Amino acid sequence: MRPEILFPLYAPITSLKGVGPRVAPLLDKLAGPIVRDVLFLKPHSVVRRTPATISAAIDGEVMTFQVTIESFQAPRGPQPWRVRVFDETGFMTLVFFGSFGSQLEQRHPVNARRVISGKVEDQGYGWQMVHPDYMLAPEKASEIPELEPVYPATAGLPARTVRRFVQEALQRAPELPEWQDAAWAARERFPTWREALGRLHDPESDADISLQAPHYRRLAYDELLAQQLAMAQRKAERRREAAAKIPASTVAEAIRADLPFAFTGAQTRALGEIRHDFALGERMSRLIQGDVGSGKTVVAMCAMADVAAAGGQTALMAPTEILARQHFETISGPLTAHGIAVVLLTGRDKGAARAEKLRALASGAIQVAVGTHALFQDEVAFHRLELAVIDEQHRFGVAERQRLQAKGQGTHFLAMSATPIPRTLELTVYGDLDVSKIDEKPPGRTPVATRAAPMGRIGEVEARLREAVAGGAQAFWICPLVSESELVDLKAAETRAEELKATIGPSVGLIHGKMAPAAKDAVMADFADGRLSVLVATTVVEVGVNVPNATIMVIEQAERFGLAQLHQLRGRVGRGRRESACVLLYDPPLSETAQKRLDILRRTDDGFLIAETDLELRGGGDALGLRQSGFPDYVFADPFAHRDLIAAAGDDARLIVGRDPALTSERGKALRILEELFDWKAGLGLRDAG
Repeated sequence: MRPEILFPLYAPITSLKGVGPRVAPLLDKLAGPIVRDVLFLKPHSVVRRTPATISAAIDGEVMTFQVTIESFQAPRGPQPWRVRVFDETGFMTLVFFGSFGSQLEQRHPVNARRVISGKVEDQGYGWQMVHPDYMLAPEKASEIPELEPVYPATAGLPARTVRRFVQEALQRAPELPEWQDAAWAARERFPTWREALGRLHDPESDADISLQAPHYRRLAYDELLAQQLAMAQRKAERRREAAAKIPASTVAEAIRADLPFAFTGAQTRALGEIRHDFALGERMSRLIQGDVGSGKTVVAMCAMADVAAAGGQTALMAPTEILARQHFETISGPLTAHGIAVVLLTGRDKGAARAEKLRALASGAIQVAVGTHALFQDEVAFHRLELAVIDEQHRFGVAERQRLQAKGQGTHFLAMSATPIPRTLELTVYGDLDVSKIDEKPPGRTPVATRAAPMGRIGEVEARLREAVAGGAQAFWICPLVSESELVDLKAAETRAEELKATIGPSVGLIHGKMAPAAKDAVMADFADGRLSVLVATTVVEVGVNVPNATIMVIEQAERFGLAQLHQLRGRVGRGRRESACVLLYDPPLSETAQKRLDILRRTDDGFLIAETDLELRGGGDALGLRQSGFPDYVFADPFAHRDLIAAAGDDARLIVGRDPALTSERGKALRILEELFDWKAGLGLRDAG
């Protein structure tokens, strides 16, 4: 039940004065459907309305003048109204578009004195101001703020109107009980929640909209604490769920001994952490995070062997059929050799063959099922599902992940991700999971030689590619998303594919975002099986797709990609024993940031270091393009500027849940209000990471 104190903030935006049927959809689009969303709308800049004389006007600046109306010039045809004004130092023209000129004359008659404020423009033949923001009698000049916050606007809803709505929302914001730890708030010089919002919306200087201003940091920390607390509660809730105790097995050790390589220290550590969880009798929720090719799947395979040896079943779910087939090919041989039955279940399975697989799963004759979304369909039943393994879990909805886990009782959960997350941001994405890092590469992996070249040398690259293909090599060619139009991008990729066909021959394939999933899988399968030599792609090639024979990666206009994306793409090659190369084609001149990006790629293949560097280079905003990786969409918190607060909020949340799990203390009751305020609640499925 929502606390009554928050009712004013959860009222619909139509309760704000002036928000009627025409304005409501515009404000909803800009902020959201309730008063709280308007209250949380941040100013993006501050306008200083400097009082001045016309002779001191500066082109492009917002300024304030006290003037006298000299004359009106009515328009001829579709021309604007012009009002000539002056002060003791010069003249200026006010320009008004629209059909309200007669009203202008009535409200601002000739010889009347007015205070005007707005953006000044130098027209070469004189100063002008188009549609002044303010035009008031001198006795009302106090209504013009010297410092005015500027809010986002949209067509039909100007920034000043938005500010009026924000101010009304601010008036409705109640004083809320303090949920911050008193010592921490004092150390950080945090104002109260209500004072922080007041300072944000009524800034006294440019510094007041800085991300590092104490009141802004207070609001960011509130948001991070709400999220981290929900995650810590979710984690504690999972740990209270009983789950099967699974001992380490001799079967898994025999499988490890049979592998043609030894585990790296990181793989051994990750398997040890999984086994520690298995032994507790509590439901495991763990993520294995590691670079492409670091050996996550074989670690998961050993965990599956432990489960099978204890009489349980495992489901391994991948986002695409081709990835599911690849996982099946990786694990089925070693597991089957030791008496563990493995089945592949995808949307392609039909009729009697599908029915037989389902019967075998339901009876327990099959211990491991590998598949796509087909695994959580209603008709799929397991005899004793004890482990759910999900690859690239951010590609699945929360409901989908939960439907798979619900096939068993207290099912252990293991996620795998090859998307590098900066260490400083790990809590924001995986705060409710325990994380195992595989940060070592298996021995024998050949580093990918990475080179950058201007687009003007594309002919040379194509010629070298033709030679390599003639020698049996395979290559990826990535076209960027250049324009806002997918059709334009698709056309550019189709043109590139045709050009490469003319240079190399018919063994050039094309994969793009407009294709149906089955068609994409078919093209990828042709490439993986060697029927295609070159694959041109407009979309990021599937994470995890393994084509050992692919040794060349060409990325057009590499400066348009983020560092993490470039690293992921480069990881598609260098998966076999042959030397591999990545060519980054760019449009000169490169910006300083783009130059640094390409330089770091040439220097290292450490995905975690690259992710951290990408964060440094991008700063905040949509760091690393992480929204697509399940990254939270914060209101106040900035993942770069507030990195120190992320760690502090995580520590605070764990302490709170340890000391006051039911949130019954005075601070606990206030924290319940905080979670409601930001919609970060432990049971809120939409924001549950696992």
